[in-house]
Amino acid sequence: MIDKDQIRQQLFERAQELVPALRERAPEAEKLGYLPQATIDDFQEAGFFRILQPQKWEGYELTPKDFFEVQTKLAEGCMSSAWVLGVVAIHNWQLALFDDRAAQDVWEKDTSVLISSSYMPVGKVERVEGGFKLSGHWGFSSGSKHCEWAFLGAMVPPENPGEAPDYRTFLVPRADYEIVDNWNVMGLQGTGSHDITVKDAFVPEYRTHRSLDGFAQNSPGNETNTDPLFRLPFGQIFVRAVSSSCIGALRGALNDFIAFNKSRVALTTGQNVAQDPIAQKAAADALRVVSELKTVMYSNFAKMEEAVNNGEELNIEDRVQWRYDSAMVADRCADAITQLYLSCGSAGIRTDHQINRAFRDIQTGRTHVANQPAKYANNFGGVTFGRETADFFL
Repeated sequence: MIDKDQIRQQLFERAQELVPALRERAPEAEKLGYLPQATIDDFQEAGFFRILQPQKWEGYELTPKDFFEVQTKLAEGCMSSAWVLGVVAIHNWQLALFDDRAAQDVWEKDTSVLISSSYMPVGKVERVEGGFKLSGHWGFSSGSKHCEWAFLGAMVPPENPGEAPDYRTFLVPRADYEIVDNWNVMGLQGTGSHDITVKDAFVPEYRTHRSLDGFAQNSPGNETNTDPLFRLPFGQIFVRAVSSSCIGALRGALNDFIAFNKSRVALTTGQNVAQDPIAQKAAADALRVVSELKTVMYSNFAKMEEAVNNGEELNIEDRVQWRYDSAMVADRCADAITQLYLSCGSAGIRTDHQINRAFRDIQTGRTHVANQPAKYANNFGGVTFGRETADFFL
């Protein structure tokens, strides 16, 4: 048995130690358009990708709180690095939901192999003997150049007339897809979120995962991976992977803001910026946002874990609210970083300024479909009025 408390402490200490290195590598990541290999090597050596990975495959099977504590800490140094860790490491958890033969295909020879993804439902699917034929062009596969497999989304046509299409995630090996090198963006430049193309790849049935099984918390992998961790809904785990790095990036930006302005005198007013009520409020609000968002996230996960540990079903009302809570994160962080950015004066417009980088990264993260709160607010509001949920990615 592994000592989870010891591993937990070691992981967080290593994350803290890596923050300065990630900060130093951030310009290189922006220039490359993907993370330096040294960062992936550091994450592998530290065991970050294994935090939610099954113990059967040399993982730690820790909690979502443990994972997102590490991710948010790393984001203080580089949000692109934390974003890639968040998305890619979550796949090591998601693979545990598949039939165990899928994990054998990926990890039989090397349990450190990584998986990228694009869940856009754009794949073209044809049923064939033993599985499916998959083709398509997917966007935004973060960390794809560091991965040997990909999770790709597609709607499976109904077998019988009148039945609904079936959304699934397809697991595809690197030999069956091409990476389109087209990541040219204003923020999160280091995530290397390139496009992926597939043409007529055969995917066996066991290398697919039905979204409905994830929603029902009853996936094929649960027969092998019996820890309650793997009964948590995929929709609640993945969305936090693409929102929580904003919290860490804001915290890192606040640290930079204080260091930059502590003794700076504004040329226009001759006043010490640290005495400026607007700058003081910007700092106070940012700190409050970080504290509040982390508290809500950990409270939500604690409630989920308590329910699954007790074998209880998660109710829709809570799941809808938790989904909205996650969608609000990037918005809240974007508002707070904007005030810090404006309080830096003209110095903040330089692209090599730490506040500028955090501003661009958070605003870019805000554009992810999971981080746009309007439709989730509407669904949450509708459910509070007694309507049926219109969202099942919960």
